[in-house]
Amino acid sequence: MSQRQIIQVFEQYQKSRMHFVQTVADLATRPQNTEILQNAGVMPMLHSLMLDTVPSIQQTAALALGRLAEHSDSLAEAVVKEDILPQLVQSLASQNRFYKKAAAFVLRAVAKHSPELSKAVVDCGGVDALVLCLEEFDPGVKEAAAWALGCIARHNASLAQSVVEAGAAPLLVLCLLEPEMALKRIAASTLSDICKHTPELAQTVVDTGTIAHLAQMILSRDAKLKRQVFSALSQISKHSIGLAEMVIESEVFPAAFVSLKDPDEYVRKNVATLMREVAKQTPELSQLIVNCGGLSKVIDYLGESHGQPRLPGIMMLGYVAAHNESLAMAVILCKGVPQLALCLSEEQEQIIKTATVWSIGQIGHHTPEHAKAVATAGLLPKLLELYMDASSSEDLQAKSKKALENILKKCTYIPALEPLLYDAPSNILKHVVCQFSKVLPHDSKARRLFVTSGGLKKVQEIDAEPGSALQEYIKAINSCFPEEIVRYYSPGYSEVLLQQLESYQPA
Repeated sequence: MSQRQIIQVFEQYQKSRMHFVQTVADLATRPQNTEILQNAGVMPMLHSLMLDTVPSIQQTAALALGRLAEHSDSLAEAVVKEDILPQLVQSLASQNRFYKKAAAFVLRAVAKHSPELSKAVVDCGGVDALVLCLEEFDPGVKEAAAWALGCIARHNASLAQSVVEAGAAPLLVLCLLEPEMALKRIAASTLSDICKHTPELAQTVVDTGTIAHLAQMILSRDAKLKRQVFSALSQISKHSIGLAEMVIESEVFPAAFVSLKDPDEYVRKNVATLMREVAKQTPELSQLIVNCGGLSKVIDYLGESHGQPRLPGIMMLGYVAAHNESLAMAVILCKGVPQLALCLSEEQEQIIKTATVWSIGQIGHHTPEHAKAVATAGLLPKLLELYMDASSSEDLQAKSKKALENILKKCTYIPALEPLLYDAPSNILKHVVCQFSKVLPHDSKARRLFVTSGGLKKVQEIDAEPGSALQEYIKAINSCFPEEIVRYYSPGYSEVLLQQLESYQPA
């Protein structure tokens, strides 16, 4: 056998290995193939091919492993059990950029499924190896590493802390400054995933100068980048007054309001979320958003959105109104109440209804004027209906009841109170009757209207327990009218008159 023939045997073996691993990598792109591949024992085979002497075979084996692990957590667990991770991490330091991208992909595919699998990546030194990759020259390697770190950090504070302790934050901020758009997006996304857990983690990220760099990107033309930028700023702002003030000082408002009209739904939603997180912190921060014209922009946004994207905007109005009566009045003057009424009638999801009811309660509970704004929008019967509806969730019922009670305690607008006399259960009715007992002694027109509309008659029909608050309120109302009128509208008075007629003897 000639030397050439012997070499051909080895070449053929190499070609077969390459063909096998490429075919497996292609098959692994389709989820329906993964179980068959696993049952055929593909994991140990790929593991051995990752130790191959040919770099392209190693890379393709890693790519196939990543694709398999990405599809299901059971396959990701198989990668861990096969003891593939330590080898991957070890080779990250020495191999070429193509292998590094493939290895980072495997680590991401494993980590994304659960905190436990992410912990396995951390325990084998994966985070330190990935952070080293952030210092690579090749932007593709940086992107793959940043993405894997984001998948680890997003699960919980402990895992995010391990990413921060490995020194990822300043390197991720440097990635924001790179020209490649994909790298900018992933870096912003990973920073957002780190910041979301605790004020301490957010502060660590902020200390690297992140806010200033993010603020410069809010007018980018790239929608996917803006999504991540606004998400990161929201995750920073939500933790504390100090962090929210730092975001405000970077002058993101009013520039960010433009993006409430962005064609991308997620950009719009994330801007509304940022406004909500800032507004909830203090009256001063809410006032700043109001002064910039933010309220009308959010109300317009609610008019142009539907479903889940409405949620942060609805809650933002509630947070602004909750601070004090002048901010609540600002929401009213910007036509916020009719827009919330529209959201309540259009949306079917319980969580959106619950948030809307809560916000309405925050607007209406301050003064009689605020309560009247809610009442004239026809919202009191709607709140009662949601409270009484058996299909409403427990949370929706509780928040509807609380909002209704708080608004009723301030409401002196008789035309809105009267319909509730006929429909409200006793626990709500006592608040309605209480308001009548406050208004009627001081308003002669209201007393006349109360009689002619049938209100007085309805009050006489209420069966109040002796000595209860409700009975005291009814007594206070009755004392506003002549005794004959009260008797005339009392149940059974017509029978008394008929008895008198029967016993009456004409002269």
